Amino acid sequence: MEQQQHSNRRSFIRNVSLGSLAALSLPQIVSAAVKTSESESPARAKKLTLKKDAVIVFQGDSITDAGRKRDKMDPNDQGALGNGYAYLAAASLLTAYPEKNLKIYNKGVSGNKVYQLAERWDADCLQLKPDVLSILIGVNDYWHTLNGSYKGTVKTYREDLIKLLDRTKQALPEVQLIIGEPFAVNGVKAVDDKWFPTFNEYRVAAKEIATQFDAVFIPYQAIYDKAQQHAPGAYWTGDGVHPAIPGAGLMATSWVEMVKK
Repeated sequence: MEQQQHSNRRSFIRNVSLGSLAALSLPQIVSAAVKTSESESPARAKKLTLKKDAVIVFQGDSITDAGRKRDKMDPNDQGALGNGYAYLAAASLLTAYPEKNLKIYNKGVSGNKVYQLAERWDADCLQLKPDVLSILIGVNDYWHTLNGSYKGTVKTYREDLIKLLDRTKQALPEVQLIIGEPFAVNGVKAVDDKWFPTFNEYRVAAKEIATQFDAVFIPYQAIYDKAQQHAPGAYWTGDGVHPAIPGAGLMATSWVEMVKK
């Protein structure tokens, strides 16, 4: 019994230490990954400017959705923001900038690909008139081709996303765009070697499109890669795609770091 208690205590201390290391390292992980991404691209680093009464909309698939309640429509509503990175980023922003009266929405929908964003774009984006629009999309555009349920290619992804952003900028010429890099953590459940190198083409496309539209680009793949120097991939994501709690924290920290101080 005593030996078991000692073992449990060691496990507890190890887990707490691992969690503390990850938490303490978040800013360093984000900073290192962003610098790496910037060094690989001639595009200058961009930051967001948050004006008073700004409307912020998070868009994407299940990574953004994160269990949000669809029947709740008000901005800054805890249920409407889900329980993932969008909620954590919103919490940080609302805490840091109470004087700005920000209005933050999460409109991610589980399973979505780019063409499905387009189908609901008027109601879930344009009618909200966002000042800041954050889009993380692309993993399903590839993942769903692996089981034959979707026939799109990286060319489809690129063309659909460009068309969607053109439509957005025509309706909202002053909107500030954030494009999140699609990411996948190899060796964790759903993600294995068969994803690569094809999936990397979607990452490249997202970065090139961000440059084309003068958007802020968040290099989530590089961030997850750096994070694995501190803890294994399964610590950050449960299945290689969907963030675990620390992964959501990592993404939220990355997002908030893109706001101009």
